[in-house]
Amino acid sequence: MSTLAHTSSPQALEPQGAKAPLVSVVIPCLNEAENIERCVTAALGALERMGVAGEVVVADNDSEDDSARLAEQAGARVIVERRRGYGSAYLAGFAASSGRYIVMADADLTYDFNDIPRFVAALEEGAEMVIGDRMDNIQPGAMPWLHRYVGNPILTGLLNLFFRTGIKDAHCGMRALRREVLPRLDLRTTGMEFASEMVIRASKENLKIAEFPIEYHPRGGESKLSSFRDGWRHLRFLLVHSPNHLFIVPGAALAGVGTLIVVVVGAGVNFFGRDWGLHTLIGGSLLMIVGTQILALGLCAHAYGTYFMGEKDPWFDRMRSRFRLEHGLLLGGAFLLVGVVMAVVIVVTWISHGFGSLSDERLAMVAASLMIVGIQIFFSSFLLSILGLRRR
Repeated sequence: MSTLAHTSSPQALEPQGAKAPLVSVVIPCLNEAENIERCVTAALGALERMGVAGEVVVADNDSEDDSARLAEQAGARVIVERRRGYGSAYLAGFAASSGRYIVMADADLTYDFNDIPRFVAALEEGAEMVIGDRMDNIQPGAMPWLHRYVGNPILTGLLNLFFRTGIKDAHCGMRALRREVLPRLDLRTTGMEFASEMVIRASKENLKIAEFPIEYHPRGGESKLSSFRDGWRHLRFLLVHSPNHLFIVPGAALAGVGTLIVVVVGAGVNFFGRDWGLHTLIGGSLLMIVGTQILALGLCAHAYGTYFMGEKDPWFDRMRSRFRLEHGLLLGGAFLLVGVVMAVVIVVTWISHGFGSLSDERLAMVAASLMIVGIQIFFSSFLLSILGLRRR
């Protein structure tokens, strides 16, 4: 018996029924009246041929057509999620489903529901998450060239670079997972970046992920994707969940190059067969200061992710076990002290010359830079300590 339910909070839904089915097929749906009946019928047919207890849950994303009614008539249990978004629909669908295994697929006929047994078999064999790989089996007209040759390879490549997932097609919409891993994944995003979040969280939780080739077919009806908007949302999500690549690596590079320039130019070393002047020193100081600030932001981002979002990063865990607030204060104080000593030398020299023109521009620039960096380190250490008050 299918039911139609409305929800504004996916967490409010509990699995229904005294005896939970083995498999729940969850299908997000937004204005898919042209396709939804065929999708539900195909999913139910696959479950029937498997000979297992199963259900089809359609998470209708407040469609403006007859998608919900048609899905219900086809035999699905329909819940309505008013908050628009790919992730919102799936979160509501997960909360409403009750199967031990959850199979995910879109409502646009791009995926073959006859593959459901393969996904369930992989879970039965020990995988905790299963992802399809479309890239070698894309039917003519199924995927725009921009997505196939630019968007998906770049985003999947970045995801693997940042998080070392080893997944070939990180944005395939046909997946399966064990219900028991959902609390560990702690999925939160509401848009298309939900697909990236699931893979990233699975990688961070060291889930056993299986992947195998599937076919990708031309969709029925109008696509809901926005190439650049959704692509940016994926890229933004990858960056904000990888402080090392967003902050630490570029910050260290800038600070390192800037420090090298300040040392070489400040010491008056002849480099590349010429002497470098004050303007080069100013540029080096700028790089050193900006790089230090970006590094500090990266450490604070790591601290926030660790203490407030439950993120796990071995590198940051090692750093916070070895270093305390006092180490940062001593380092910042040392930079500040050296800068102040240089400034005092400049002032004493100026006084000894009868308050004439101040001609130690290079030394003054180095002193100012060291004092600024010292202050940055000093107070950033306090901010990290404040964030760490949440530690348990």
